[in-house]
Amino acid sequence: MEVQVPERAHGGLSARRALARTTAAALVACGLAVTACGRSEPALEPAAERPVKAAAEATAPEEVVLTPDAARRARARMQRQGREAHRSRAQVVELRGAGEEPAAAPGAADAPSPGAPTDAEVRAELREARAALSNFKQHLDTTAYLQTGPRARVLPNGFAVAPENAPDVVKRVILAANEIARFPYKWGGGHGAWRDDGYDCSGSVSFALAGAGLLDRPLTSSGFLSYGAPGEGRWITIYTNPGHVFMVVAGLRFDTSGRGRAGTRWQEAPRAISGFAVRHVPGL
Repeated sequence: MEVQVPERAHGGLSARRALARTTAAALVACGLAVTACGRSEPALEPAAERPVKAAAEATAPEEVVLTPDAARRARARMQRQGREAHRSRAQVVELRGAGEEPAAAPGAADAPSPGAPTDAEVRAELREARAALSNFKQHLDTTAYLQTGPRARVLPNGFAVAPENAPDVVKRVILAANEIARFPYKWGGGHGAWRDDGYDCSGSVSFALAGAGLLDRPLTSSGFLSYGAPGEGRWITIYTNPGHVFMVVAGLRFDTSGRGRAGTRWQEAPRAISGFAVRHVPGL
């Protein structure tokens, strides 16, 4: 085995010293090879097969002698350092309040819903509704302009003619019904205000009865199930169920279900009444 020994910067070594160094290096290399034999770790490369270090490093005052144990300790130390360098630095972060219901402000449970009208606004709306109903009744205070005849019938213009012998309150119901007889059907119409641009079935019946003072607030079709008294009336009979309501006044049917064909709620033809509860205004 040949080991190259770099020369010093200030001239070469004597032949004797060079030979001694060569012999010592060879003995160290052989000792390393023999000691590492049979171990699981790969044998260290002989010093002659390693790249020659720089001249300044090779001529350091103190030379480091490698042994298999030192090499193993160095490798183990480097492996530990590598694991620590790549070890995750993850930290547990706690999100306070995550997944919890937001804390309610003190007194929030008793607070009104957002956008809900105040008590003053509700009272103002009630005053306006009563005033509107009062004006509406004054508008229908006289039946002088109501056309009457020997019997009730429907005119070509969609208005109804009241019988001459009908009670005044019945004539007022017909007069009020004529006001909206040709209005379009509108779901919920007549329930938010007496004067509307359309009326549904219960809103139509409520409007006509209120015009004669027989109702003070709009009712739904279900609300009419308990209105008045059960059974047919002489002048006014109401037919109702949870889905629809209509009435017959002086023999004429006032019903939104026929408005699409005739253009008016007033109709002379009867209809099936199976499944309807029958109610009437007491005394009428």
